Amino acid sequence: MLEGLEVTEISLTQILQRNDVFRIDAEYFGKQALNVIQTLRENQAVPLVTLAAITDGIHTSLPFVENGEVKVLSAKHPKENYIDDSQFETITAEFHKANPRTALRENDVLISTVGTIGNSAVVTPDLLPANSDRHIGIVRLGTGVSPYYLSTFLLSRYGRTQSQRETTGNVQPNLFISKIGQLLVPRLSEQLELLIVESVKLAYGRRRNSAGYLKQAEQSLLVNLGLDKWEAPEPLNYVRNSSEAFSAGRLDAEFFNPGIDQLLKRLSRDGLKIRDVAPARKERFTLNETGEFHYIEIGTLNNDGTAQAQCLPQREAPSRATQYVRSNDVITSTVRPNRRLSASISEQQDGFVCSSGFVVLRPKHISGDVLLTYLRLPLICKLMDLYTSASMYPAISEFDLLNLPIPKFSTATEKAVEQSLQSARQAKQRAAQLLEAAKRAVELAIEQSEAQALAYLHDITANQ
Repeated sequence: MLEGLEVTEISLTQILQRNDVFRIDAEYFGKQALNVIQTLRENQAVPLVTLAAITDGIHTSLPFVENGEVKVLSAKHPKENYIDDSQFETITAEFHKANPRTALRENDVLISTVGTIGNSAVVTPDLLPANSDRHIGIVRLGTGVSPYYLSTFLLSRYGRTQSQRETTGNVQPNLFISKIGQLLVPRLSEQLELLIVESVKLAYGRRRNSAGYLKQAEQSLLVNLGLDKWEAPEPLNYVRNSSEAFSAGRLDAEFFNPGIDQLLKRLSRDGLKIRDVAPARKERFTLNETGEFHYIEIGTLNNDGTAQAQCLPQREAPSRATQYVRSNDVITSTVRPNRRLSASISEQQDGFVCSSGFVVLRPKHISGDVLLTYLRLPLICKLMDLYTSASMYPAISEFDLLNLPIPKFSTATEKAVEQSLQSARQAKQRAAQLLEAAKRAVELAIEQSEAQALAYLHDITANQ
């Protein structure tokens, strides 16, 4: 009768141990979770609260402002040992100063407590000044423990399992800060912890290098366009004929700013539109009764022009999952284009499915890397934003997107952009390898021996 089921028999004494809310659900006492806890205790792991001060972010509604001086981090920002810096809400310096408890500091370890619970990363100086909302756990370590070691442990199998075990709630699962404090953390030898920290810091550096290469690619295009030092004029007033306003179907002053006219003239120098070099491609996704598919939505785009995907059962396909993507396609979001939401599709993503919120472009007379970089230029995103309609979810139409001007680029410029993007991808891949190796070294030290963990990590880092 119990074939295929998992059964755990446990004493009441064990149930009550560190269980102040008296949980008796099967998930809490699953064999995997109990084995992790037992293994950590055998390794003399201690509750995190004994190593650090733990708090969370601001509980009240935040008064966001546009282009504020201070970033606000939320649960979506910590990832797998890095902070997603593609988009931040902002607040004023005055509000930040009035909330010192939640103000982030260098070397704070952040943990996402809703959404993808258990993501963790370290606050670095380039993110500051910054504050946080209530969906982030803030861990401020004392002396003797590196934040880079802690964030790596929290992302390991032993950290993730505990975070998942301590998560409660049905409508919106949450990892409360009181439970973060009870997470067991083992200490390793000084030599091994130091090597793990060095590997993670090296990975953080590789990610910074990757971002630098992307900026190089953008600069190459701007120089070719003669826009690298261009500043849009900002006259106090300007005049347009009513016929121009009615022809455009617009009455807002920003749309008729003289700077926009200048920009459009520079971009239209060769008389080409995006549709001429990269027409839209439509390949409709057809649902099956069984099986799975990989789904790319707007929220899974990264800030470096790449896309992640979720593996979903076909029966749970969202209504917006409508079109296939193929290798070398470039997808760009029609919603909130000012957020630079464009990505290239890799060979591994051939046959994935994307949301109807994207226009799928097929580069024909332009390099895919050049098209991607062009669509992600802040000036181009601002231009796309001018064509949006609606206020809650501003979106540009596919027609207007395809009719945006795009110039020809020199062969030298195209090669420079392609080389920069290739270097960016390689640096990002090396960073991911280092972070994965550091995480695996933690697991090896716990499961086997520190000697094996050291040997493994030395082999990985020797090639970096």
